[in-house]
Amino acid sequence: MQLHISFPIMETTKKRIAVLGSTGSIGTQTLDIISRNPELYEVSTLIAGRRVEQLIEQASVFHPRRAIIADETLYPRLKEALSPLGIKTSAGTDAIADAMEEEDTDLVVTATVGYSGLLPTLRAIKANKDIALANKETLVVAGELVNNLHATSKSDIIPVDSEHSAIYQCLQGEDPSTVTRLIITASGGPFRLMDKEKLAQVTAAEALRHPNWDMGAKITIDSATMLNKAFEIIEARWLFGIDPDRIQPVVHPQSIVHSMVEFSDGAVKAQLGVPDMHLPISYALGKATRKPTGERPLTLTDYAALTFEAPDTEKFPCLTLAGYSLKRGGNTACIVNAANEIANEAFRCGKISFTEIYPTIMETIVRTEFIQNPTLEDYIETNKKARIIASEIIKK
Repeated sequence: MQLHISFPIMETTKKRIAVLGSTGSIGTQTLDIISRNPELYEVSTLIAGRRVEQLIEQASVFHPRRAIIADETLYPRLKEALSPLGIKTSAGTDAIADAMEEEDTDLVVTATVGYSGLLPTLRAIKANKDIALANKETLVVAGELVNNLHATSKSDIIPVDSEHSAIYQCLQGEDPSTVTRLIITASGGPFRLMDKEKLAQVTAAEALRHPNWDMGAKITIDSATMLNKAFEIIEARWLFGIDPDRIQPVVHPQSIVHSMVEFSDGAVKAQLGVPDMHLPISYALGKATRKPTGERPLTLTDYAALTFEAPDTEKFPCLTLAGYSLKRGGNTACIVNAANEIANEAFRCGKISFTEIYPTIMETIVRTEFIQNPTLEDYIETNKKARIIASEIIKK
């Protein structure tokens, strides 16, 4: 199977960027890169979920044409603050999706977390916008649908996740037919060395202390359960068009090798860097053109050793949900994602234990209708029903 990916060349004109999820970790780092390269980029649209004061502050600095808040109850505050500055304001999911089609936007950075990134990304693809994809759930939930739509669009999708950016970089200049394996690295999270029996007692505060990366709360918990890595395997399958059995996760505690590609002659190419998202974000914004990020470079002599080990799927069963979801197909991964978003939040709120996340997801799969060839409407309905079911399971 040919890898479904292209390598566009950076344009010379200033790129107009919409940042979906501007107040999150990826969003703020994206704006940092834009501020360092005003001759290359300008902000057309800023979109946030609920952090209205931070959105107002960002808009006051970058002066986008529009600012949108997902939570409609916060709209009066947004309008009051930004209307005097001549910045258009709106709120709600429809406004976010509509903004993806604006003519004053060249590239959309999908930096939001979870299912909420799906519909805006689909609208951006339909509008032939280039996409710097940081929202992995878009391809987890509806990878086949997204790929089918992308095949009819002029849109270029450039991955932002450090692992997928590494693979993307390693594929530059290579014949896709010579790729034999994608090797996706994982840090192992904060509980890599903990005995399995002790995991039931860990707290959300402990799970949020990631050893290497500074990420949002939801993704950090997903990293601790290793479901984040399962999602990355699913994303890689759709992003690069490679069979799931040729995508291998490997635990690399130092988080210096971000991922690797193995070729038919036995060669393995790896992309290395410090555990910081500025590089993959900058690479995506530049459409495979490298620009200085201003961050500290990698110094290999700072590391006594770079180690690799097989993941422990008995201790972290969520990792097995990648293979299960891809083999079963249909709307399975959509169910997994919806159930996990509910279970993840429930764990952070102290409603369930760390080890109850996986059983909650599995029971939700069993109780949610399976659809072999889902439409967009099916995905939307599956997401709603799976969330309800997962919430019922947790209440019990």
